[in-house]
Amino acid sequence: MSNEQVDKLRTDLDEVNLKLLELINERARLVQEIGKVKGTQGVNRFDPVRERSMLDHIAANNKGPFETSTLQHLFKQIFKASLELQEDDNSKALLVSRKKHPEDTIVDLKGVMVGDGQQRLVMGPCAVESYEQVLTVAKALKERGIRLLRGGAFKPRTSPYDFQGLGEEGLKILKQVADELDMVVISEIVNPADIELALDYVDVIQIGARNMQNFELLKAAGAVKKPVLLKRGLSATISEFIHAAEYIVAKGNNDLMLCERGIRTYETATRNTLDISAVPILKQETHLPVLVDVTHSTGRRDLLLPTAKAALAIGADAVMAEVHPDPAVALSDSAQQMDIPTFHKFVDDLQASGLYKL
Repeated sequence: MSNEQVDKLRTDLDEVNLKLLELINERARLVQEIGKVKGTQGVNRFDPVRERSMLDHIAANNKGPFETSTLQHLFKQIFKASLELQEDDNSKALLVSRKKHPEDTIVDLKGVMVGDGQQRLVMGPCAVESYEQVLTVAKALKERGIRLLRGGAFKPRTSPYDFQGLGEEGLKILKQVADELDMVVISEIVNPADIELALDYVDVIQIGARNMQNFELLKAAGAVKKPVLLKRGLSATISEFIHAAEYIVAKGNNDLMLCERGIRTYETATRNTLDISAVPILKQETHLPVLVDVTHSTGRRDLLLPTAKAALAIGADAVMAEVHPDPAVALSDSAQQMDIPTFHKFVDDLQASGLYKL
């Protein structure tokens, strides 16, 4: 075969490649349209029955020279790429997506900015037990320039016989202390019916891990003009976490912060397993501030400092940890809370590391 013949065949091949390219992209556009329709219907984008039907249709119409198995393999790659294209379109459509909103969201908590590049500490007792307890902790925080005060008034516990929190009385204590010391109150709400109640007492509505997919609670929190801190569920994937956040923003509340607090794995050395890689992933995929709760992720007082350093080093916007005047007599999670001297050393060591600056 002469060079001229080869060149002619190669030219024909190039034309076929361009036709294939045009057809593949036309197929992709059809796939995108199907994805949009399925999205509005709430239908799963992957349909194994439909995929099998298409592969059978290809096999029935294959006239060679390619083997049917070879063609089916090629088309399965096209199907896979098409599904990824639909998922990418869905990601772009999410209000929390960085593709939709490239700029970082900065949440203003009574003058304390979260997400502006300056890393923060969020501290306080696991559960509100008394005015004196909260005041003691808050004074220690204020001494170190920390204004973000966390504390649980409603406590969803594994056992129904464990301390469940003081409820509204606990919220009143938090607000009283916050008003006296100019603090910002962050507290968990577990019931959609209590959202309106919380507005009078808290500055940030926290939605805990056990309620990450309590969709009525998410929608209720999204419908009010109050910042929200959403914690990742005990076994939630990052995609599930992001979609839970979407429920809140979709209702109109853009003042949302995410919190990685450890996920349940087979490991028993810690209370949960801190998924530190979730921080950069969430910051890449969303425009929302990302916090790390080192207390609930580890459940161990001796691991709070190293995990806090890791969180700050990897780019978390804030670190959450628990402080109690006397952890030994705490009504919940005594093993993971710091006492006041340990808290001061914790802050000193973070500052000495160069990772935390006031």
